[in-house]
Amino acid sequence: MNVQVLKTMIELQTLQGFNSNSAQQGSTTGSSSVFQQLLNETLATQMNEQKFQSKLGSVSQMIPFLTTGNYLMSKSAASYAANATPVPAVEVSDSSIDQIISRAAEKYSLPKKLISAVISQESSFNPNAVSHAGASGLMQLMPSTARSLGVTDVFNPEQNVFAGTKYLKQMMDKYEGNLELALAAYNAGPGNVDKFNGVPPFKETMQYVQKVSNRYFA
Repeated sequence: MNVQVLKTMIELQTLQGFNSNSAQQGSTTGSSSVFQQLLNETLATQMNEQKFQSKLGSVSQMIPFLTTGNYLMSKSAASYAANATPVPAVEVSDSSIDQIISRAAEKYSLPKKLISAVISQESSFNPNAVSHAGASGLMQLMPSTARSLGVTDVFNPEQNVFAGTKYLKQMMDKYEGNLELALAAYNAGPGNVDKFNGVPPFKETMQYVQKVSNRYFA
């Protein structure tokens, strides 16, 4: 019990004694009842104040801890981000691409050198190459062509080379082994080859057929 509560009780007891000496017995009983009620209310008020101050003190003690904890957490996260080593991009070696070309050539019965000549002209062996028209990967597959060939990741070298080789094989079969027409169809689409009944008169396509053929026969 704190000093304030004790002081209040003494004052009330003094008041009760004064009332007892100056009033009749019936009034004394009433004053005693009033005194008891006042005492109970005072004690309850003092106890509530003590509990409130105690909780307030606990919260006040926790504030620096919470603030420090948040600061340390933020500082730790920032430090980790600053010192973290970035994950390097996955690089495809020339040897692994060469192995992919060899397996694709064997599967689709096309000369390995022809597939390499197409890749060299299309992307310069860059698996992440993207053209202004939207063709992507080593063999520069258009999105619609890639989907029709079952490609799920056009930048995956194996998927790209196998799909591109399959498409080149389809063009070779369509034009009965005529390399110029097959290459022209690979570059400009079979629709244009059929429309012009030969290599389309497009400067880009004519240069493409010439350059790939030169690499293949070199």
